[in-house]
Amino acid sequence: MSGRSRWLMISVGLGILLNPLNSSMVSVAIPRLQNVFQLDFTAVSWIIFSFYIASAVAQPVMGKASDLFGRRRIFLIGLVVCFVASLLAPLSPNFEWLIVFRIVQSIGTSMIVAVGMAIVRIHITEKQATALSVLSIFLSGAAAIGPFIGGVIIHWWGWPAIFFVNIPFVIASFLFSWRNIPKDKPSTSVALGMSFRKWSDLIDVPGILLFTAGLVALLVGLLSAKSSGQISLSNVIFGLVGLVVLGAFVRHEFKAKSPFVPLRTFAKYPAMTWVNVEFMLVNILFYSLFFGLPSYLQIVRHVSEFHTGVLMLSLGLCSLVTSPIAGRWIDKSGSQPALLLSGILMTLGSVWIVTLNQTSSVISVCLALAAFGISNGLNNVGLQAALFKSSPKEIIGVASGIFNTSRYLGTILSSLLISIVMGDNFSFEGFQVLGIILTVLALSLVFMSRRHRESGQLPNN
Repeated sequence: MSGRSRWLMISVGLGILLNPLNSSMVSVAIPRLQNVFQLDFTAVSWIIFSFYIASAVAQPVMGKASDLFGRRRIFLIGLVVCFVASLLAPLSPNFEWLIVFRIVQSIGTSMIVAVGMAIVRIHITEKQATALSVLSIFLSGAAAIGPFIGGVIIHWWGWPAIFFVNIPFVIASFLFSWRNIPKDKPSTSVALGMSFRKWSDLIDVPGILLFTAGLVALLVGLLSAKSSGQISLSNVIFGLVGLVVLGAFVRHEFKAKSPFVPLRTFAKYPAMTWVNVEFMLVNILFYSLFFGLPSYLQIVRHVSEFHTGVLMLSLGLCSLVTSPIAGRWIDKSGSQPALLLSGILMTLGSVWIVTLNQTSSVISVCLALAAFGISNGLNNVGLQAALFKSSPKEIIGVASGIFNTSRYLGTILSSLLISIVMGDNFSFEGFQVLGIILTVLALSLVFMSRRHRESGQLPNN
C-alpha cells in the first residue's frame, strides 16, 4: 500500500471509528443518566436504541446522497454534524433534548461510515482486503475499547465527557481528510437550477420517506417490546405497520425512475443480497454472545464488573489481531476460505457455550470468546470484500449503507433474541438454550454460505 493510500486510510479511519465508539461507550453511562434525569431503565435505554434506529435508517440514505453529490463532500459534512452534536449534547436541558442530539450525532457518524467505505472502494484499487482490514481495526477497536474508555471518562469527568471525547477525533479526521481524500464531482444527473420535483425524483424522496417510516415503525415495535420485557398490542401494531410500509417501499422502488435503493440492480446482482443476509446473521450470532456472556459471568458466576470487562476485552483483541491477517489472506485467496473458517469457528464457539456450567474455568470462557473474536475479524474483512466485489461502483454508496444497516438489524435482533429466551430474569438454563440456538444459526450460516457460493451467487473475490 502506497504512502498516500495509508494517509487516506488514517483519514477515513479516524472518522468511521466515531460510530462504533459512540454506540458502545454510552452503555456504561446508563446508571449515571438514570440518576441525573430521574428515569427508569426502560426510558433511559432509548439513549442506545435511538442511536441504533437512526444509524440503520441514515446509512443507506447518506450512501445514496454520496453517490449523487460527491463522497468527499458528504464525508466532511458528516464530521461537521458530529462536531456540533458532540458540543451541544452535554448542554441538553433535559433527556428529550439529549435524545435529539444523540440522533443528530448518529446521523453525522452514519454519513462518515457509509461514505468512508465507498471512498476506500473507489480510491484504493489494489489489495482492497488489506485496506478493509485496516478499517476493521478502527471499527472493531473502537467498539471493543468503547466501554472501557466510557467507564474511565465517566468516573473522572462525568457523563458529558463521553461526548466531548469525540472532538479531537473529529478535528483530526477533518484536517487529514481535507488534505488526503481526492475531490470528486457530483453525479452528472445533478444540475443546478433543477425544479423541486426533479430533485425529488432524483433523490427519490418518496422512497426515502417510506423506507424511513417503515424501518422506524418496525424497530420501535421490536425495541419497545425488548425494553419493556413484554409484547403489547401497540408493539404488534407498530411492527405490522412497519412491515406494510416497507412492502409499499419495495413496490415503489421497482417503479421509481431513480430509486433510493436500486432493487432491480440487487436482483441483477444477487450476491449483494446474500452478502447482506449473511452479515445480518453473523451479527446476530456475535452480539448474542457480546450481550449475553457478561450477564452469564456476573449473574451466574458472580464475576465482578471489572473482571467481566477484562474478559470481554479479549473478544475485541482477538478480532483486532485477526483483521490484518485476514486482509492479507483474502487478498491472496479470496473471501470464501476465510468466511468458511469463520462459520466453523462460530459453530464451535456456540457448542462450547452449551458446555459451560456454573464452575467452568476462565480458560473455557476465553475459548468461546476467542472463537467469536477471530470469526468477527474474518467476517468484517471477508464480507466487506465480498460486498465490494459484487457491487457496481456507481451504487457503492447506497450498497455500503445497506450493508451497515444489516449490521444494526443483526444487533437489534440479537438483543431481542436474548429477551425472548431469558424472559424476565437471566438464568443459566436460558443461557444454555441461547447456546443451542446460536449453534443452529451458525450451522445454517455455514450451509447457506457454501450452497450459494457453489451456485455462484456469492463472490469468491
